[in-house]
Amino acid sequence: MYITSAFDSGNIEVINAESSPIELAIRQDNNSDFYQWFHFRLEGEVGASYPLSIVNAGKSAYPEGWENYRVCASYDRQNWFRIGANYDGKTLDFTVTLDEPSIYLAYFAPYSWERHLDLLAWAQSNERVKIQTLGKTLDQRDMTMLTIGDAESAKHRVWMIARQHPGETMAEWFVEGFLEALLDDANPQAQKLLADTVFYVVPNMNPDGSVRGHLRTNAAGANLNREWLNPTMERSPEVFLVREKMLKLGGDIFLDIHGDEALPYNFVAACEGIPGYDERHAKLEETFKQAYEAISPDFQTEHGYELDKPGEANLTIGTAWAGHQFRTLALTLEMPFKDNDNLPDPVEGWSPARSQQLARDILFPIREVLETLK
Repeated sequence: MYITSAFDSGNIEVINAESSPIELAIRQDNNSDFYQWFHFRLEGEVGASYPLSIVNAGKSAYPEGWENYRVCASYDRQNWFRIGANYDGKTLDFTVTLDEPSIYLAYFAPYSWERHLDLLAWAQSNERVKIQTLGKTLDQRDMTMLTIGDAESAKHRVWMIARQHPGETMAEWFVEGFLEALLDDANPQAQKLLADTVFYVVPNMNPDGSVRGHLRTNAAGANLNREWLNPTMERSPEVFLVREKMLKLGGDIFLDIHGDEALPYNFVAACEGIPGYDERHAKLEETFKQAYEAISPDFQTEHGYELDKPGEANLTIGTAWAGHQFRTLALTLEMPFKDNDNLPDPVEGWSPARSQQLARDILFPIREVLETLK
């Protein structure tokens, strides 16, 4: 039996390979106490069963995320399925029975840096797309923004950023589906939107954390979604660079794509606690949510986060900062690590394909909101 995580986004430490179950631990994000993302390969005998135990699960960032959680697994790194697991409040235990000599196991289906580069290369081949490097991360990776549509003639500007928290890989799967829909010449929603709207898309806000196998932070240990009020090039260049571009270009809609460890639903969090929040904000949010719920059975409004009280929004969070700065619709979209309990999938749980479909459906609520701005 052999276990390794020496690859893009890999994260696991073998504590005791001789015990039964085999004892594993998730490595903390650099300069941080956060951890929950894992990604490793197990090699063994076909037909053999290997009991595994993540012994530090109970002290992870979101222990409730392990309740009713099922591990993501793949033999070919393309098709991911779920393996049942048991969480006792301290350890996450599951057993792998091999159908092939080796298997990949992860917190959610990974979205690799190589696939990220492939996505950018594919997108730039479309004449509607302009690719721009905004600057470098601390590990010297590119911070890349895509501009889709005619910025000079556009009446509206829509921002979409994803994966501020690198372990939330469903966010970049979402962006991939969104770009495929927006650049589909046969999609009437896309054609209608691009007639008068420009989209600014940052598919991966945290390249370093993604490759390092982090859950929530960048190379310096900064939680990027707590850096929006005063980012610096020394600690959070990713936010600094994107924020500067946003201040220069402005925006009518801001969408920040995330994943939630605990809640088994798709939902949005708004910016109701910002100073100056008014009926206009509330109306735009309600228009968006009603349209999304109408078009997508995977989206719902019953379950979500507790609302901020008036004036108590945390302006270091991207959505709150953007909603306050631009006085416009700003939403955080959350998808589950587990499954959508309203439409559960016993084989795959919440998956890359469903993330992509949810993204395709978001064109309609975006269009509905923009119609109210005309």
